Amino acid sequence: MMPGRRFEPLFPLKSIQSSISFAFSCLILIIIAVTTLVSYRLTVDSVERNSQKYVGEVINQVNYNIQSYIDNMENISQLAMGNKDVKYYISSNTFIGDEERRSYEKKISDLFQTIIQSRKDIADIMVFSYYNGRFVSDRRITSLNPYTKLYKQDWYINAMSQGGRSVITSPHVQNIFQNEYRWVVSLSRELKSTDGIQGEGILLVDLKLNVINDICSNIHLGDKGYVFIVDKQGNIVYHPQQQLIYSNLRNEQIAKVLAAKSGSSFMTSDNEGKRIYSVQDTNFGWKIVGVAYTDELIVNKEAIRKSIIWYALFGITLTLLLSILLSHQLSRPIKNLRRDMKLVEKGNFNIQTEIGAMNEIGQLGRTFNLMVGQIRNLMQEIIVTQEHKRKSELQLLQSQINPHFLYNTLDSIVWMAEQKQHEEVVLMTSALAKLFRASIAKDQELVPIQVEIEHITNYLLIQKMRYEEQLDYRIEIAEHISAYKTLKILLQPFVENAIYHGIRNIGESGLIIIRGEEKDGAIRFEVEDNGFGMTETQLKQIWNPPHPSEHPSAKRGGIGIANVNERIKLYFGDAYGVQIRSELERGTIITITIPKLE
Repeated sequence: MMPGRRFEPLFPLKSIQSSISFAFSCLILIIIAVTTLVSYRLTVDSVERNSQKYVGEVINQVNYNIQSYIDNMENISQLAMGNKDVKYYISSNTFIGDEERRSYEKKISDLFQTIIQSRKDIADIMVFSYYNGRFVSDRRITSLNPYTKLYKQDWYINAMSQGGRSVITSPHVQNIFQNEYRWVVSLSRELKSTDGIQGEGILLVDLKLNVINDICSNIHLGDKGYVFIVDKQGNIVYHPQQQLIYSNLRNEQIAKVLAAKSGSSFMTSDNEGKRIYSVQDTNFGWKIVGVAYTDELIVNKEAIRKSIIWYALFGITLTLLLSILLSHQLSRPIKNLRRDMKLVEKGNFNIQTEIGAMNEIGQLGRTFNLMVGQIRNLMQEIIVTQEHKRKSELQLLQSQINPHFLYNTLDSIVWMAEQKQHEEVVLMTSALAKLFRASIAKDQELVPIQVEIEHITNYLLIQKMRYEEQLDYRIEIAEHISAYKTLKILLQPFVENAIYHGIRNIGESGLIIIRGEEKDGAIRFEVEDNGFGMTETQLKQIWNPPHPSEHPSAKRGGIGIANVNERIKLYFGDAYGVQIRSELERGTIITITIPKLE
């Protein structure tokens, strides 16, 4: 027995009592630390979940306020669209003279001015007809920007594509008026004809940004928390630090916001700290996002840290007391067990340690005694198994070098040489050489199935040339199993038995079929012959062969099937081996099962 490498502890302790005390102290201290940290983590997680819920409720209220604001704008657009003067003015089916046109433009402009006077958050209201360039705004005197193409504006294009539904744009500079540029959010929609099929024009309502700024800026999510809004393309609609965003001095998680579902939250962490993002979708494509910093929401971190320290100090004191008491009780029986283990280490397997109380140490001593007994039995079994294996291999070697087979084969070669059958002599001599080369090779016990196929093919070739028409054979082994491993010279004993005891004296042509296939995760061979077959008594004698002293006439020329079966079990285990099916005067099938080895 080779000595193992000695393990050097990080903190060497001289006695088992001090080792147990130290181990218990560390264990309990670790448990206390882990428990405290887990409690702290659960507390933080609970606060974060409540914070996410709170931020979500706040953002939901912001969403409701903005949605109400936009709904009011849509109601205003509905009021303008439902006005009969507006419908008549933009209709493509009406012809209006200059005087009548100015009259209608005044009525519509007065209507728009009345709306704007009641709503200070509206910058402009305009209507554009698709025909004859008709245009009316809330202003009496209006000069359009000659360099601005209406049909190229986003609000114009989107309104035409939505078929009468309202379209809300992102904040942009409105430049359709000459020498006037305002930051607005535009609400636009297409005006339909009376039958609701044909588009007649576009209604545009420009909304001032100050209302959205007022709604969002009045929301407080801690000292550093804030609210911002993006549209469906990821463009910023509102942000308290919008200039920093545009100048790339500050970044937001826009991609994650666009991917988030309405009412969901996610968390990010960067050099600014850990933040909670809560997202709400509006009906018109905007996403309202609330951002809160977790370090502002957890206000009792210092108290939790102090509690950890107090728990640790209390745990250390308690651990030392418990470890001293426990180590004193445990050290004595453990020392006795260690003494007996030293004796076993020196090779004394007849030792039995004393067992005191049936606690954990007593059970350990009982297990030690059982282990020593099992080791003793296993050593004896190994000795017996190796002896059986040696005998099996010796019998296999004796079977491989069969003097009668060699004599008969050489006799056949001499006869063929006398008959000047030179090709047959060469073929038979080559097969015999290959056969015995494989038999005497000792380099490895397991060989590829392909090698076993070549060996049995050479053997059958020799026997076929000897017995000619009296013997025929087929080898039907699946090609895909040829790379798996098998025991060397596994099939020859069964083929030899089939020839000498099965078909040699039947008086007619005998047939041997060798099959091989993969089945149920194992490799299965079959050796089938159409010879005499066997009785039940003969089958029993195969597994329990008579001793030569009891039956002096019994042939002992080859290796018995029982020995081959034992050889397989020695190498692969009791799940594998040999099975025999035989019927008198009908033939015999021998099945050999081995594991599938790469």
